[in-house]
Amino acid sequence: MDLVVVSNRVSRGNPNEPMTGGLAAALLPVVEQSGAIWVGSPDQADSGGLKESSVEKLGRGKLVTLDLPAEHFSRYYKGFANSALWPTLHSRPDLIDISDLDYFSYREINAIVADGLLQFRNHTTFWVHDYHFLPLGAELRKLEIERKVDIKKTVGFFLHTPWPKPATIRCLPYHVELIEAMLAYELIGFQTDEYRQNFIDYVGPDFGSMIENSVVISRCGRRTRCGVFPIGVDADKFAQYSEQAVSHPFVSSLRNSLNGGKLAIGVDRIDYSKGLDNRVKAFDHLWAEQPRSISLLQIATPSRSDIKAYRDLQSFVADLVRDVNLRHGAKDWTPIRYHNEGFSQSVLAGLYRTAKVGVVTPLCDGMNLVAKEYVAAQDPNNPGVLVLSKFAGAAKELDGALLVDPYDIEEMSHVISRAISMSPYERSSRWNRMIERLRGYTIQQWFSDFVVELENIQAEKTAGKSISRDIGAPSDSKPTSEDDAAETSSHSDLPRRLLYLVGDVPAGVPVEDLTSIVGAGWTHGLQPAPGRVVDALNRIDALPRPFRRTPHFYIHGYAYSAGYGGTTKPTPNNPLGVAVYLIPRLKGG
Repeated sequence: MDLVVVSNRVSRGNPNEPMTGGLAAALLPVVEQSGAIWVGSPDQADSGGLKESSVEKLGRGKLVTLDLPAEHFSRYYKGFANSALWPTLHSRPDLIDISDLDYFSYREINAIVADGLLQFRNHTTFWVHDYHFLPLGAELRKLEIERKVDIKKTVGFFLHTPWPKPATIRCLPYHVELIEAMLAYELIGFQTDEYRQNFIDYVGPDFGSMIENSVVISRCGRRTRCGVFPIGVDADKFAQYSEQAVSHPFVSSLRNSLNGGKLAIGVDRIDYSKGLDNRVKAFDHLWAEQPRSISLLQIATPSRSDIKAYRDLQSFVADLVRDVNLRHGAKDWTPIRYHNEGFSQSVLAGLYRTAKVGVVTPLCDGMNLVAKEYVAAQDPNNPGVLVLSKFAGAAKELDGALLVDPYDIEEMSHVISRAISMSPYERSSRWNRMIERLRGYTIQQWFSDFVVELENIQAEKTAGKSISRDIGAPSDSKPTSEDDAAETSSHSDLPRRLLYLVGDVPAGVPVEDLTSIVGAGWTHGLQPAPGRVVDALNRIDALPRPFRRTPHFYIHGYAYSAGYGGTTKPTPNNPLGVAVYLIPRLKGG
């Protein structure tokens, strides 16, 4: 498979070892089976710069790790990615806590990763994952210009988190620059239609983009398709794990310790988006009305403990659990069995199967694969009941779950009580609906659907170049030769305002004709801008900035835009000191 997958972290994947995160757990099996190359960073940053990649086999695929410089990694990961983007994407902009240096490091790491990806320039398809790399596609496009590298790739992006309402995104520092950089991707995938629509609602009015059938046509003419690809799980594998895990020492010990009592399970990272405190309060309310009706196994893996908001939450939840256990517990019964260590997927499957109630109650979540894993691991002859937040992406698919408002403590308590007492017939009926859905759209199908869409885009690009010149090509309304252009061009030393618009330029965007500036002997194509063109762009305030809109203009009938190629020494004609490249406007570009 001619595919390069990019994520912040990678996983070597052992079902008997704890996973580093949901994204890694999701990508591992499909990379192993598909033969793709998976690129990411190791758990720790390196003290130096980007080093030679480490390559190892991963099933049919390959695992490539890039050592990223420690001087930027912390501000990139703990800073902008997880102290600005994560809270914003989960509708908690009040928790944003960053500096300008954090954003600078975020952009630097994206540029460094783009540089590392050049080793795969001969691959046609790149698939970038999650909020760590919103501008990575734009950084790749920039490298094509700066180094005159024809990477010949289609680049797609999938967001595993939610995408919030436009009003929330506008609270994010540098949101305009970042989202405009995202439009360098040719395909952006979302977990639900709601998240896709939130994105479209933002880029339409804020960027003056045209929207056609979920395709964003930016003011520079680039097309970005927005699709919905709800991530799945390998249901059959989880069922197999759960059957095998019955004999695992921890699982069998837990089962024996219940003494016939019922168990609920929650599996989460300690994160403010997961609603852990409200979940504990809901069980507290339940035990006040129905003592010892069920116990809770809460696996809460510490996460990002070097970020203050996470440290504070970790302490708060631990204190809350301790208080509830003191008030409701007894010598022979512990209400909440609270574990801060991670478990392997195979052991988790056994724990899911043991629990008669799965409690997945995030305040906001892109999908939440725990909900799907819980369903997949159930005993078909005696399945448990899933209690699921209506604010998790999985709620759009799992119609057999009992949905709750995770902000309503009393409602959650009553729904958990209903789950405990649900009849075997209703449990089986609800589970059968959900497992049929999971088996019908697996993690493999999710992977395949996204890759097929990327391949379709690549095929259309190839066909567009070989069959016809579409957007930005000369038409009957414009000169088609240098001689004709010279006859119709202005003879002043400033660009002439064209009195017509062409298909790739939205109405209201100024279009300039720079034919008279460059004169005869022009060679069409990507190239550094001559000094006289830079001078002309400066006079009309059209020098490019990083990922900012610049007007279209024409040279001898060809449509161009000015691209930002880094910095150079400022001059009177180039006071911004930007390296300017002339970029031909091609189909989709």
